[in-house]
Amino acid sequence: MLNMHISRYVSLHRSLGRKFSEQERLLRQYADFAVRAGDRHTQVQRIYDWCHTASSQNVARHRFDAARNFSLFAHAEDPAHEVPPAGVFGRGKRPRPTPTIIEPEQVRAIMAAALDVPPKGTISPYTYHYLFGLLAATGLRVSEALALQCNDLVEDGLIVRNGKFGKQRLITLQQSTRQALEAYLAARARLGATGNDLFVTIRGRAPHKVRAHVVFVRLARQLGYRGPTGTAGMRLHDLRHTFAVRSLESCPHDREAIAHHMAGLSVYLGHASVANSYWYLEATPVLLRDIAAASEQLYLGETA
Repeated sequence: MLNMHISRYVSLHRSLGRKFSEQERLLRQYADFAVRAGDRHTQVQRIYDWCHTASSQNVARHRFDAARNFSLFAHAEDPAHEVPPAGVFGRGKRPRPTPTIIEPEQVRAIMAAALDVPPKGTISPYTYHYLFGLLAATGLRVSEALALQCNDLVEDGLIVRNGKFGKQRLITLQQSTRQALEAYLAARARLGATGNDLFVTIRGRAPHKVRAHVVFVRLARQLGYRGPTGTAGMRLHDLRHTFAVRSLESCPHDREAIAHHMAGLSVYLGHASVANSYWYLEATPVLLRDIAAASEQLYLGETA
């Protein structure tokens, strides 16, 4: 019974363009836990008991939020489903990590170090080398890059078919970026690497995004760009952040030009709303200085 309701609930969210994979995974775990206890409806105490088996407070909160949102859906159709009060396992949302703006020479050093990633003599070192280069050159999300198929490289650029919220877009490429991808495809052919994914390991499939993060962080530590384990620092996502920030820094300091640039950048990055792109404005001293100068002009009654 619970699994049937969960299937309808997941289908509803996916019809709205959401992947909803993590939420479904948690809800299936909850259903297994509840069904073993004989439940046919959501029960507040059972949700609490399931959340208490989590490995950390953060995991417990994610479990609780997923179960509570589902119980609201189920209760709307059948009052026999109980709904726990909000915020029982905390309302905290982790703050955005402090971004690191990666310098061009650092990107080059990380890409060079990636060529020594084991196993040597296979496609894997080339995969990480060219993957990190593509992320730096295009600002793609790592999940988008790893979802690319070989036939997504077309004459007009790269087709991102599996973007966030199910959005699809075309990424135009600089000639140097296209040449780099063609060099990677040549390396694939030379080494006999197979698979439909654009970026592959020796298994013929794209590496998992967690693995790509781990490789990047290890290389950053190896090069002295990040501190020891347990400390914050340069992340793979910072390649995307750096791309966006450098793009904004190069924009003419004209209000209309900035508005047009922000709209274009938002579409290019695959943001659901242009508001998500404005966060990058506060990322570097250059941008902050420009914002401060414009604010001062407005305060003095001048045109910003």
